[in-house]
Amino acid sequence: MTEFLIRHFVKDYQDVEKISVRTAYGVLASIVGIFCNVFLFVVKFVTGLVLHSVSVTADAFNNLSDAGSSVISFVGVKLAEKPADKDHPFGHGRIEYIAALVVSFLVLEVGFTFLKDSIGRIRTPETLNFQAVSVAILVLSIGVKLWMGLFNRRLGERIDSKVMMAVFTDSMGDVVTTSATIVSILVFGVTGVNIDGFVGVGVALVVMWAGVGIAKDTLEPLIGEAIDPEVYDGIKRFVEKYDGIAGTHDLIVHNYGPGRSMASIHAEVPNDVDIEQSHEIIDRIEREAAKELGLFLVIHMDPVEMKDEKVLAVREDAVAILQELDAACSLHDFRVVHGEKQINLIFDMVVPIDYDEEKKEELKEQMAERLKKKDARYECVITVESDYVARSDEAGK
Repeated sequence: MTEFLIRHFVKDYQDVEKISVRTAYGVLASIVGIFCNVFLFVVKFVTGLVLHSVSVTADAFNNLSDAGSSVISFVGVKLAEKPADKDHPFGHGRIEYIAALVVSFLVLEVGFTFLKDSIGRIRTPETLNFQAVSVAILVLSIGVKLWMGLFNRRLGERIDSKVMMAVFTDSMGDVVTTSATIVSILVFGVTGVNIDGFVGVGVALVVMWAGVGIAKDTLEPLIGEAIDPEVYDGIKRFVEKYDGIAGTHDLIVHNYGPGRSMASIHAEVPNDVDIEQSHEIIDRIEREAAKELGLFLVIHMDPVEMKDEKVLAVREDAVAILQELDAACSLHDFRVVHGEKQINLIFDMVVPIDYDEEKKEELKEQMAERLKKKDARYECVITVESDYVARSDEAGK
């Protein structure tokens, strides 16, 4: 079914890097979400009235809020498609994140409202009407929500959409809450014990938790999140595959919405190559990055020594010392400047972003001391930089 919908409603569905194709995916997901959630709202609302069940009614209005969320997502996706203009030179892609943030607040509001209603039902419980057909309708609801979640996950993975992945998470939460509602009805039908209010509290809390999760996922790119390691490595590999590029560092990616990013990177070039030749290579990389990666890439050239064995040996010593001191750190832009009485070792040291100033200074001092033991003439000029790549806790240890 998913492939059928994609093939029939998304033109050029395989070209997921195009803004128009991404928009078509978003519109399809929104329309499917509106249709399914309105259908589920009607079914559950009627069921809740028949059963006098606050948990079923809460679940119904959760679906209505999901339908409203799909409407907002639809509007957000369409607005995000607007091209760049004089006031927004990088386009309007971040509107998609803002739309998702609005959705998260709607979800939180619904959850909070039914949390109050469920607490009231615990204080003054009402008799439930157990009917097998109502349970069957809720089971149908689980099936629809499960399909919706998997549908959004598949689309989200295909176009790398955080919003669709958030919808997937929300849908899985709905599957859990509806399952809990069925449990409360079955418990009442078998034992006569009314746990509806307590289950309603659980439903409300899960809904609110889903809202918090959506808000977190959409705030991160708006605030400015670290580069995903896979994206980081992919861009580095792309630049370093060109002849004449000795290495790269200082990659920073700025996100202006899904499929709309710009980046800057320092590319190391041999210092004995004609500058115009290196500049021509850099220009070609920037053009081909725009074409192949859909990335507006700005490259800064750093000339590096590639042949002087003495300089390369000193650099190897410095790298080895830094690895002994802290394996999470690295260095680049290594230069050796000879003077009459001293030898300046000039380089940049990259450290994890969570290192405080005291730790940075301590590393600088230790590096300088260890290198000076190699040769008393060495004087270090070290610039400390932060690593902008997202690292897991395990990777940082």
